[in-house]
This record gives sequence, C-alpha cells and structure tokens, in this order.
Amino acid sequence: MRDGVYLMPADPGAETTMEQLAQECSKDAGSAWLMIVQARDLEEQSAYVKLFDRTAEYADLRARWKESTKDLDSMGFPELNRLQKRLQREWEAFRATDFFPNSVSADAEAAWIELMKRFKTAVSPDEPSGSDGRIPRLDLKAYQGRTWATRKHLWVDRVASAWLIRRFIDKRPTFHWVDTPTSCPGDALGFDFDEATFTHVGNRVTFETLMASFGLDSDPALARLGAMVHFLDMGGEPSPEAGGFEAVLAGAREMVPNDDALLDEISKVLDSLYTHFQRDSKLPQ
Repeated sequence: MRDGVYLMPADPGAETTMEQLAQECSKDAGSAWLMIVQARDLEEQSAYVKLFDRTAEYADLRARWKESTKDLDSMGFPELNRLQKRLQREWEAFRATDFFPNSVSADAEAAWIELMKRFKTAVSPDEPSGSDGRIPRLDLKAYQGRTWATRKHLWVDRVASAWLIRRFIDKRPTFHWVDTPTSCPGDALGFDFDEATFTHVGNRVTFETLMASFGLDSDPALARLGAMVHFLDMGGEPSPEAGGFEAVLAGAREMVPNDDALLDEISKVLDSLYTHFQRDSKLPQ
C-alpha cells in the first residue's frame, strides 16, 4: 500500500477491511489512520458518489455476457456448467464492489436474471412452469409398483424427486426417462414437467410437491433436502449444501453413461445428506 488516502463508503464491511489493512501497516512499522469523512454539502456528497460510478463497467460486463453466450444453445452440458460458474463468480465479485447501486445496476440485475433463465433452459429444457391449487394428500399404498416418467438428462429436481420416490414412496418403482413430455407413457405417473401428475405447484418444486402429497413434509431432514433442491431449482433462500451437491451432480453427469446410473450414483449422495440432516435435527438446540 503506497502513501496516500483511500476513500471508501461508510459500510461495515469496508470499515472492517480498512481496519485490517491499518493493522498490517502498523505491524510492518508503518502508520495508518482511519477517519470518517463528512461531505460539507450535497454537491460534495454527489462528487464522492460519482467516484464509485460503475456505468461504464456495467456496459462492458453486459457486452461480455452477450459475447460469451452467443452460442449458448449449441453448448454441451460441461461447457455450459463451466461458463455459468465463471460468469457467476465474476458477477458476485462485481456486485460486491458496487457500493452505490442505481438504475444502471438495476437494469444489469434484471439482465442477469434473464441470462440465468437462458442457462436454466439450456441445461434443463421443458422445465415446468408450475400450477396453482392445493395439493391433495395421497395414500402410499395406491402408489406401489408403479411406472414413473420424467425428462431424460436428469438434473437437480428430477434426480432428487426420483430418489424420493424410490426411497420413501414406491418401494418397487420403474422409471422411464423420456425425450419430451409428450412421449410420456399413458400408464406412467409423470413428474417434473407441465401437466405431469406431480410437478411444481405454487412456490413448491416437484420434490416439495411429492413430499406434501405423501405426508413427508413433517420430516425435518427431508425438509432440509427440499430447501436445497428448491434453491438450486428456483432460487430463494440459500442452502449451505447446495453448491457442493450441484458440483457433485455436474461431475456425475459427465462420468456416468445414462440416467439409470446417474440416479444410482446421486442416490448415494442424497442418502448421505439425509443421514447427516437427520443427525443435525436430533442435536439439542
């Protein structure tokens, strides 16, 4: 750090960072003073804020998004996943230093949401749009030895729902992975696509709909898994385990030969997470 003055907004995070830098200076026989600067008038306050203006950087960022995603629809899953993760890291780092958000940053936020929708469509086409209405309670006995169908190339909600069906609902299920929702067998129970027997209802993803349908939503460990699936599928409240599960699933999709093998592989991960969440739910609060 050279001699000079560093101006930062009056933000707790920025203050903590500057305090750490000041301590490092003192340890190395240097000196540093942290001072609160008060603008003398609105004109001076405006001048301070302009020093942090990110309009040009936002324009450059959005131009890079456009260039890097121009061939999005033709990318394979591994390439899509790597690109999404890279853009996510860049976006989070950029937002962390946007100390005075304005209409430009709001427009960029909206563009980012639309970009993530494009990624979601590319990774998992025919994602259900959801429906309104209540979820009736069903009898597990009537759902044994049934045929279940969902879209092939399993991703978060579909693979977790298949695990839930096999582990807690139907002890003798048969699964069909279909190319499109319209190719679902007539005698099959479809899940996680529009007009399926089990799909998104209101704010619930398919995993949560299945839980509610069969009275499994009182299980705190399953509720934790449901929160993780919900976050990865629809966003909302972050789940600490979500990033790790998504990374494991992405890697498994590249290694295993088909969706049957993928379900077997990821079922081990979900079994382990469920056991872990069970232990957590029994710990004294």
